[in-house]
Amino acid sequence: MATIYEERYAYHPEDVKAYDTERIRKEFLVEKVMDPGNIRLVYTAIERFIVGGAVPVDKPLKLESIDPLKAEYFCFRREMGVINVAGAGSIVVDGTEYKMNFKDALYIGKGSKEVEFRSDDPEKPAHFYINSAPAHKEFPVKHITLADATVLHKGALETANERNINQLLISDVVDTCQLQMGMTELMPGSVWNTMPAHQHNRRNEVYFYFNLEEGQAVCHFMGQPQETRHIWMHNEQAVISPNWSIHAGAGTGNYIFIWGMAGENLDYTDMDHITPTELR
Repeated sequence: MATIYEERYAYHPEDVKAYDTERIRKEFLVEKVMDPGNIRLVYTAIERFIVGGAVPVDKPLKLESIDPLKAEYFCFRREMGVINVAGAGSIVVDGTEYKMNFKDALYIGKGSKEVEFRSDDPEKPAHFYINSAPAHKEFPVKHITLADATVLHKGALETANERNINQLLISDVVDTCQLQMGMTELMPGSVWNTMPAHQHNRRNEVYFYFNLEEGQAVCHFMGQPQETRHIWMHNEQAVISPNWSIHAGAGTGNYIFIWGMAGENLDYTDMDHITPTELR
């Protein structure tokens, strides 16, 4: 077992205008999130956000602190959200086991010392998707299922963006310091997510695309509204969106994506909407 991590930095929008395809992918795309037998993490200077994945196979994986945190243990000054996107498993937090089925979420608060990931069946391992942000206060661990989520039905089949937004880690479901997470499921025949597009200057956002069939892809759009860029993405890949960037995508087939945010407020509706006619 290994904890594999990399560090990334903050980006000025004027600089990003000059990036070519290779550079955009290098800076914003997290190409490998799930790695059997390992924990993979990307630590970004944008809101000090961490995105990653844990895939325990035949033995548990213990979450360890990484050097950029300069901390005794991972959640020493951090909170974390985890969503299982594959086979059944469990997460053990300071000796308490939480069973994690497909699409279940777990909030792990600041001060949680020992976190361990397990799969029920090595042939069908759990894929634990991880988001983490700095925390100033301790909140209790909480297990959240889709039945506990606040569900928003948005869009329409006529505009190819009919979807259910499952708000899993937001303020009316669980107490957090700044982390918010949810899962958006597109209805059959719809391909656009988060359209019309938006920005929110007071927080970043990270998308993780999954449940995408082999051979299919999602074209993810980012950048300033009048200076957009795109990244072609595949199943179980993530993308980082700074606060100045839009975040939207269209797939060649049906898919689900997880959104994670951190910043200075917890108001989900705090966003600046951009109409399709304003995009360039």
